[in-house]
Amino acid sequence: MINEVSEKNSGRRSTRARVQAFGGFLTNMVLPNIGAFIAWGLLTALFIPTGWIPNENLAKIVDPAIKFLLPLLLANTGGEMIYGKRGAVMGAVGTIGLIIGSEVPMFLGAMIIGPLGGWLIKKFDNLIEDKIPAGFEMVVNNFSIGILGFLLMLISYLIIGPLIELANNFVTSAIESLVATGLLPLLSIINEPAKVLFLNNVIDQGIYYPLGMQETLNMGKSIYFTVASNPGPGLGLLLAYSIFGEKTAKRTAPGAIIIHFFGGIHELYFPYVLMKPSTILAMIAGGMSGILTFQFFKVGLVAGPSPGSIFAYLALTPKGNFLGIILGVLVATIVSFIVTSIILKLDKKTVGDEESFASSVEMSKNMKLDGKQILDKADIAHGKIRKVSFACDAGAGSSALGATTFRKKLAKENIEGIEVKHYRIEDVPKDSDIIVVHKSLLDRTKLFHDNKKIITIENYIEDPNLEELIEELKKSNL
Repeated sequence: MINEVSEKNSGRRSTRARVQAFGGFLTNMVLPNIGAFIAWGLLTALFIPTGWIPNENLAKIVDPAIKFLLPLLLANTGGEMIYGKRGAVMGAVGTIGLIIGSEVPMFLGAMIIGPLGGWLIKKFDNLIEDKIPAGFEMVVNNFSIGILGFLLMLISYLIIGPLIELANNFVTSAIESLVATGLLPLLSIINEPAKVLFLNNVIDQGIYYPLGMQETLNMGKSIYFTVASNPGPGLGLLLAYSIFGEKTAKRTAPGAIIIHFFGGIHELYFPYVLMKPSTILAMIAGGMSGILTFQFFKVGLVAGPSPGSIFAYLALTPKGNFLGIILGVLVATIVSFIVTSIILKLDKKTVGDEESFASSVEMSKNMKLDGKQILDKADIAHGKIRKVSFACDAGAGSSALGATTFRKKLAKENIEGIEVKHYRIEDVPKDSDIIVVHKSLLDRTKLFHDNKKIITIENYIEDPNLEELIEELKKSNL
């Protein structure tokens, strides 16, 4: 019976890790192209008829950019992630069939066909490997992409495109019905727990971004860009911890506020929610109140704010929307702060002086046990560590922060000769001695680096497992 329960829990963790990996894949298709999305957003905010400086001539760029440029960039990146430059070309060729055969911007389609094209050409190349006569490599390489790309282009135009457009219209209608009935705030019930479990990218990049871009093309803005990216709920939570928190949580929350609200790295508040799961109610309440405010003032953004910084919010706010956007963030902050404060005060009455951030007793034991087991596997005492890799969803947010902080700690302790860098989970180099990830991403990391030494943390600013690692490095790297 115990084994059955253990297997079920393991299966759930594996499923979550795979969904996280899927979300990470979507993110890494979008992230390199965020600049292009922002450029399109600024173009829209400035030159469409309702923009800051309407210009009929320059506004002609808006429609081709969203229909051709942005989907092709996504497809190119997706194909390249699967199989380098050949995959990028194949993905873009296949995606043009989607674009021409559809009436809606093919973001979702590009995120499917791009990787599919890369996968097809990779499989073909593997199939004919070592079978090409000498001197015919270039001919085979060029014509293989040409022929397979031609076929994928036709299939995309005739079959895949219409199916994706049908699915897109279904999802759009479903969410628009929520808007029409005033139930859009209910999405926070899904969004906020998903964010804390690192599943936010599946929702944001997979659903809200495509819907938002489509709506922006017609209306010059979209509320969809705000439903999962509002920095207000996280800010309210961290403010409450700064005032009513205990020990480590209270000490680290002010620093987390700066990085979360101004830097846009929302992962900074996730550990505070995971440590007291009841605070997810505060996040949901904050998210819902923010969406209600955005709805009341009928405001939106012109592109997806990435990272979710207040600066990105303000930069992508169109003319006439600043009051509603600012109030939406402010209301979400206040509601989240009040609910979190109540939860923390009630917790104090029930658990007394128990540490509220480093862990509850059980969480602390589990965290230290995980770290100890991993460090034992690393056998640090018998060899020097040369490379420590911090990994996260996209390799550009929390892992970068963790790596920078850890490097400074190593310098402070005069520990030299250790390379510390940050990566997305799938890109961690094979020669890494230790991989450091957030506890919630452990199962996903094991999918790609099962034979590596992995240390899990819960706090990117200050974590006992990292302190233990530094102590071990002092001893082993003498």
